[in-house]
Parts: sequence; structure tokens; C-alpha cells
Amino acid sequence: MKLNEEIRAKEVRVNSSTNEQLGVMPLKEALRLAMEQNMDLVEVAPTAKPPVCRIMDYGKFKYEQQKRDKEVKKKQRTVVVKEVKVRPNIEDHDYEVKFKNAVRFLEDGDKVKLTVMFRGREVSHPELGKKVLDRMAAQLKGMDMVIVEREAKLEGKNMIMILSPKVHN
Repeated sequence: MKLNEEIRAKEVRVNSSTNEQLGVMPLKEALRLAMEQNMDLVEVAPTAKPPVCRIMDYGKFKYEQQKRDKEVKKKQRTVVVKEVKVRPNIEDHDYEVKFKNAVRFLEDGDKVKLTVMFRGREVSHPELGKKVLDRMAAQLKGMDMVIVEREAKLEGKNMIMILSPKVHN
């Protein structure tokens, strides 16, 4: 954004600080009008013919813009993928601990990557891993917490399922 003497056009279309159109005038006259009001002449539409300029307090405008940007940034939430690793023949207590972790992650609004890690010959029985993943997904669905984003799939020595939190309105 160009302001005051940085503007290079000979003629400009001017809007007042109250957004009232003042018409097309020579740049010198527009600058004089802005100076009389102790404000800046800011080019808001440089590609228009003639360029559109507004008389405003540029410092105040910049401050308001920063405030708006900060507010928008505050409302943004990055989605994090948290991983819960289990084994195909997991004990009940360990399963409960992992399940509670998954619930906590989902309540925080994070996605959960459930991973069943196979060791050695356990890979020859992927149905055991799928059973664990399906059990956890079914429990979470029963609590109306998740959407299965990616079904259980064997990747190397791991079986992975991705769950995302259900957005409640």
C-alpha cells in the first residue's frame, strides 16, 4: 500500500475518511485535502483507472488490521495427529490405559492414529491386530466421539487406523 508522496499517479479518485466519494482530482489537491485533515492519503486500489485513494489515519488503520489478524490467528487451530501404539495381544488394563489416552486426545480435538505393532511371526496373524483396532474404534463410536478417517491397513509390520474427532454442533 502506497501512501502520501509514494503515490505516482497524476490523477486519483478520492474517498473521504467517512467513505464518501469526493471524485477524481489531481494528486496534489488530494494530498492537500489529506494534510488539512491531519490524515494520510492511502492508495487502496492501485490497478483502477484512475487509482482509488482514501483519506485516513494510516497508523490507526494499520493497528486495527494487526488486531484483526491477531484475532483470526487466535481462532485457528492446527490439527495434530496423536499416536496410540498397542500390541496385538494387549492385556485388558493396558488396553484401558491406551483407550483413555485416545479419548483424551479426541476430546482435545486432535486426530488419533491407532497403531498395532507386530513383532516377529505375529505379522502372520493380522486379524488379531484388526480385532484390537476394531474394538477400540467401536467403543469410541459407541461414545459418539469419532469418525473413522482411514480403515485398518497393514503397512509393513504395523497396522494403522486413523480416527478424527466428531464435531458436535
